[in-house]
Amino acid sequence: MRHLKAGRKFGRSTAHRKAMSRNLVTSLLDHGRIETTEAKGKELRKWAERVITTAKTDNVAARRAVDAIVEDREVTERLFTKLMPRIKDRSGGYTRVLKIGPRQGDGAPMVLVELVDR
Repeated sequence: MRHLKAGRKFGRSTAHRKAMSRNLVTSLLDHGRIETTEAKGKELRKWAERVITTAKTDNVAARRAVDAIVEDREVTERLFTKLMPRIKDRSGGYTRVLKIGPRQGDGAPMVLVELVDR
């Protein structure tokens, strides 16, 4: 039975999966919108929501927690200075996942993941 086993594995090792998720979160916060597969997009939504919620409390502990996930210091700084004032009163739902159809090469379902305040 698979009870209480949340999250997707993507056929990767734990370290590879964590690195991929951190890269996706960093890219999303950097660009505001990224295109990826449906499964990765839905998993990315969990990571991004958690990072943005953590960033709502602007203190040293929150900055260190966000830095542990976001790989670029400039992106972290931009998150705290430019993005947080825009979504300070929002109580969740910071990302949007839009289906855009199958990928040309292998037919994988693709999505557009974007920040809601764009």
